[in-house]
Amino acid sequence: MKSRLLIFWLFYTLSAVSQQKVLTLEDAVTGFNTYLRPQTLNSPEWKNDNEFSWIKSDTLWLEHAQTGDRKPVICLRELNNIINTQCSVGTDNFSDYRWTDDGKLLVQCDRGYYITDLVNRRVDLKISLPVDAGNPEFNINGRFVAYTIDDDLHISFDGGEVRQVTNDGGNGIVYGKAVHRNEFGISKGIFCSPGGSYIAFYRKDESMVSSYPLVNYMERVAEHTPVRYPMAGMASEQVQVGVYNVATGITKFLNTEGEPDQYLTNISWSPDERLIYIAVLNRDQDHMQMNCYDIVSGDKVKTLFTENHDKYVEPLYPVQFSKTDKNKFYYLSRRDGWFHFYKYDTDGQMLNQLTKGDWEVTDVIGFNPKEKHLFIEATKDSYLERNLYRVEARSGRITRLSREGGIHSGKLSPRGSYLLDIWKSADIPSKTDIISTDGKFRRTVHLSDNPLKNYNLGENRLVGLKAADGITDLTGRMILPPDFDPSKKYPVIVYVYGGPHLQVITRGWQNNVRGWEYYMASRGYICFSLDNRGSANRGMSFENVVHRRLGVSETEDQMKGIEYLCSLPYVDSGRIGVHGWSFGGFMTLNLMLRHPGVFRVGVAGGPVVDWSMYEVMYGERYMDNPVDNQKGYEETNMIRYVSDLDGKLMIIHGMQDDVVVMQHAVKFIRECIKQGKQVDFFPYPTHPHNVMGKDRLHLMEKVSNYFFDNL
Repeated sequence: MKSRLLIFWLFYTLSAVSQQKVLTLEDAVTGFNTYLRPQTLNSPEWKNDNEFSWIKSDTLWLEHAQTGDRKPVICLRELNNIINTQCSVGTDNFSDYRWTDDGKLLVQCDRGYYITDLVNRRVDLKISLPVDAGNPEFNINGRFVAYTIDDDLHISFDGGEVRQVTNDGGNGIVYGKAVHRNEFGISKGIFCSPGGSYIAFYRKDESMVSSYPLVNYMERVAEHTPVRYPMAGMASEQVQVGVYNVATGITKFLNTEGEPDQYLTNISWSPDERLIYIAVLNRDQDHMQMNCYDIVSGDKVKTLFTENHDKYVEPLYPVQFSKTDKNKFYYLSRRDGWFHFYKYDTDGQMLNQLTKGDWEVTDVIGFNPKEKHLFIEATKDSYLERNLYRVEARSGRITRLSREGGIHSGKLSPRGSYLLDIWKSADIPSKTDIISTDGKFRRTVHLSDNPLKNYNLGENRLVGLKAADGITDLTGRMILPPDFDPSKKYPVIVYVYGGPHLQVITRGWQNNVRGWEYYMASRGYICFSLDNRGSANRGMSFENVVHRRLGVSETEDQMKGIEYLCSLPYVDSGRIGVHGWSFGGFMTLNLMLRHPGVFRVGVAGGPVVDWSMYEVMYGERYMDNPVDNQKGYEETNMIRYVSDLDGKLMIIHGMQDDVVVMQHAVKFIRECIKQGKQVDFFPYPTHPHNVMGKDRLHLMEKVSNYFFDNL
């Protein structure tokens, strides 16, 4: 009997192993964004304080927060029947929807906006948009959508009226679009007042900015498609804020004074629609004024407060006005070195600091109606995690609401009774919980199956290291081959980013690993990443150590990771490669050129080579103006180190790249030719800074093969 059980156990074990799949490159590149992506609760939105909705297939469902009772609300076919009956158009999906305060369904699609009364089966608002409309901003109180066509601002109203607000756009004049190359948290250029009486908008004059030559080679005769690209130290765009009075049709531009190329960031409206608040930052980016402007006269009313720093100030969040006191507002700032939440009055007096400590508030979820409690997402318990917290507004007492560690985001119900906790962890692909904001009730709404359960993947482990300063803690991530044998020697591929505003390693799903790293591990490589000083979510001092010397401290920290790898008995220290894109491409060059002989192979995608050829806003924040930091720009110019190139290096660049222009790669390659250094180059026609779509599989096959052939 025992022998039969043993035979059965062996058969079962071998069968289980044989069912384990090997990750293909298509799985790793395409699959991780589609069929191997964890299934989430699709588009959850609160309808009222006790009910939330979500989408399954083509049907909108409604669920009770406390009981979990579910019922279908409407399917897409039924919704289109209602819309088409009255509007002769429809919507393709529910993907962009929300509930109005009176319980009606607002749906946005490419062709317009619809508010549908589902009880009475009628359309209460219909605004159709032209096919070439862009950057739409809907205002429910004004019952209009403001948008751009080409470089001018337009408005379409419920009922069919259409207005053109500006008419001189083009030739370097741009209205209603994001400015300052989307730095400083800027993601749009149209800002409707709360009641819909006014529309604030950006006017950008970039006629003085260099016209950078991009070329579309896909036409029979290659077509010149230039963009305005302000390089560090050169002429930058000049921005104004206009205010359009919807009732009178009159536009008034604010008198923002100051340098013409200063930065007008983080626009917000006062609740009474009389004032606009703007975080005005000088071009040197070391002095910020929080100003408010009268919309009738356009004049500055006052400067509420200033923020200064000897390196840089980076405003990222607009003020948020209190719902209970129109003379109070909240502001998320790094003024004490960490992103924390402050309360001010409209005289600019700081009333209190709501959150404190050596950790970052990464998102403000909202308040309960009386603003006794603030709900935030923060790194309080670990910089590798984002947890949800309740903060008592008066005392600052903090209570953690998310129970299990990981990466959490929250959606607060309208009256502040519940949170939808949408989260993931290293071993939880995706989970959604309902949490009462008093912490007494909790219920799981959705838990994703593990999409990788049938794949044979290598061990994914986190390691703690010290930075080059010997003090600062860093975290690395190592992926081992699936059949790892510690008695063997393995080559290593380092995947690096290393720049500000990005954190590669978290305790999210699979420790936030990319599928490609698992794929390369399955082909016999150890894959390693490290978040060096300068990367995100560790506070101002951790980030700004890079100031005026981009790549220097970061490379020193990355080399601590290499020291760790070389100390492991199963690492082949003679076979180490490195790959990164954008800032990671710059870091790839830094590692190979500053430490010749350490890296046998490198693949640098879209790399910055010379920071004087990068754009003003980002470049001057971290490097200052080239005139004021000649030594720093020279030290960080990768062309200076070409003579030290030792190993196989491939440069990859999108030929339509308007972020890191291809001139970086071309000048680097030219210097390699002049010095007799062999380097490989692969351009991607039609692609901008990132190679996306089906061509991304081609890109990652190119990268993978370069390591297979040379490492």
